[in-house]
Parts: sequence; structure tokens; C-alpha cells
Amino acid sequence: MEEKSFREVRDKLADVIHAASVYGQITYITNRGRRVAAIVPVPVAETAEDQAERG
Repeated sequence: MEEKSFREVRDKLADVIHAASVYGQITYITNRGRRVAAIVPVPVAETAEDQAERG
């Protein structure tokens, strides 16, 4: 798990996506020190989506 500012992610987007897809790394994107989004591996997103659909 890692935290990066929006600026850092913008500058290194390809690296962040590669880390998620190859190494399963979750990267939280921050704005002014607060988590606002995340880049996650597809299996993590699919699991969250399945759980949300089940209610």
C-alpha cells in the first residue's frame, strides 16, 4: 500500500498502473493530505463491485 499526491500520480501514472497490475499494489491518491481515490488491481475492484451488488 502506498500514498501519493495527485501531482505524483499524474507524473508517474504508468508506473502506478504497472505496480497495481503486476504487483497487486494499492495506491491511494491524496489531495492536501487526505485520501480521495485509489488505484487498485482489477481483482480488488471486482471483489468490491460484487460485494456492493449483493448489498
